Amino acid sequence: MVLRDLFYDVVRTLWSQKRRTALTMFGIAWGIVSIVLMVAAGEGLRVGQAKVAEGLGRDLMIVFAGRTSLQVGGTRAGRRIEFSATNIPHISAECPSCQFVMPEIGNNVLVHSNYNSGTPLVSGSYPEFGWVRNIQIADGRFYNRADEIERRRVAVLGSEIARQLFGGRTVVGETVYLAGIPYSVIGVMKKKDQDSSYDGFDVNKVFVPFSALIQDFPNKPPSLPTGIDRMLVVPKSYEEHENCKYQVRAALGRIHNFDANDKEAAQIWDTLEDAKAFRQMTDGMKYFLGAVGITTLFLGGLGVMNVMLVAVRERTREIGVRKAVGARAHAILWQFFVETLIIVAMSGAIGLGVAYGICALVNMAKMPPFFAGLLPTLGSGLLALGLLGVVAIFAAMYPARRAAEIDPIEALRYEAGG
Repeated sequence: MVLRDLFYDVVRTLWSQKRRTALTMFGIAWGIVSIVLMVAAGEGLRVGQAKVAEGLGRDLMIVFAGRTSLQVGGTRAGRRIEFSATNIPHISAECPSCQFVMPEIGNNVLVHSNYNSGTPLVSGSYPEFGWVRNIQIADGRFYNRADEIERRRVAVLGSEIARQLFGGRTVVGETVYLAGIPYSVIGVMKKKDQDSSYDGFDVNKVFVPFSALIQDFPNKPPSLPTGIDRMLVVPKSYEEHENCKYQVRAALGRIHNFDANDKEAAQIWDTLEDAKAFRQMTDGMKYFLGAVGITTLFLGGLGVMNVMLVAVRERTREIGVRKAVGARAHAILWQFFVETLIIVAMSGAIGLGVAYGICALVNMAKMPPFFAGLLPTLGSGLLALGLLGVVAIFAAMYPARRAAEIDPIEALRYEAGG
């Protein structure tokens, strides 16, 4: 039997049982749609959340000074730890697994321009801060190593504080006054989405070199003049992440005389662990929802099998006549096997078309910051096609065997009696 005749028989079978066949094909198509959409939604959530998380920083660990919870030598537990800028070179030297170790301080300062004023947080750190904290520049530049070494009074404005101080005017080259001290504006950051922070959103801050800030706004007693609010640490790679974290605590423990295992003395907000936990959550969601889609797909396969079994029964006389005139069992088996594959393939093609069409339509809408849209992946498409192939073979074999095993004499007698 040529392929054209097979298609003709398939269409005839489907048309004779339009409602039942439509529901059966819907089961297959919906299974494919479910798999693709569920995986695409999980991927969109993961990508969106990762993009928003980059607003806080790249592979960032934020180390805060706390109080000791363990006794070391003759010192008591509960002792307050205070980090100092003088610690940074020693920690960097003792932490080979860390790419960056830098201080950060922040003070709320009255800032005014010739047009308006505000009291934003003024943040000071090293030039690498801009890259680590993902401060992208819309106009001008971020402060550099020369600015830090020479203690230049230069400032980079967050997008919102720039709008507050200058309205829609050009900002770069203007002067802002931090508690009356003039700073030249060298850059304005791009607006960015940020879902978490430890001291406020970056769009509302003013960024200046660490050396200039600690010179113009030193800590007041009893704090150390060189005291810092926290340290920002970035590992050299994800694989060295845990080593970097341990090395920082060990170096701080040696400098400040506390146990390296005392997590309360040096509290670390590990954004890498947060990202890993979120990835595990989204992966779990994708696997669960994907399993629902796979179950739907296999139930649709059972429906196809049922339709083909009905087709075998309704075409018993045809099968008997073909066998009586010399058709072999494997030819009958092959005919019904291919017919079932065609039904499943048609259903799967419809399902894939609908799924990718829904993704395209949804992605045309504006998405919230934490969701990147429905992002179908190559893996999800290949998974759907692979499962579709398994379902097709599973649904085709039993009806095809039943057709091939029909005895021609019994088939003709059964039909005649009917």
